[in-house]
Amino acid sequence: MAQGQSAYDPIRAELAARIGLIDARMSISDSADVAHEIDAIRAIAYRSGIHPAVTVAQALESALARGERGPLIHGWLALLSDAVDSERTDLAACATYAAACSVRLTG
Repeated sequence: MAQGQSAYDPIRAELAARIGLIDARMSISDSADVAHEIDAIRAIAYRSGIHPAVTVAQALESALARGERGPLIHGWLALLSDAVDSERTDLAACATYAAACSVRLTG
């Protein structure tokens, strides 16, 4: 959790655990399984109003669809973790994370 968050947030904790599990199992998971897990994270984040995580999850799904694998996905997962931990959930935060995703996409 981000330092500014004082209260335990079970939704963010669940999302962080899911991301950690994906990251730990990357070498043995196939792309379809990873995509399914990312989609579940996106859906939970959407329902919970954690919009920056939705933005990053959508970009990560696109990266997987383009064929990114292995170590490249670890960077995406780190960005997704940051988005989950973000205290901001407004449109400006989404735009910031979208810009970060764009930088990752274009190298």
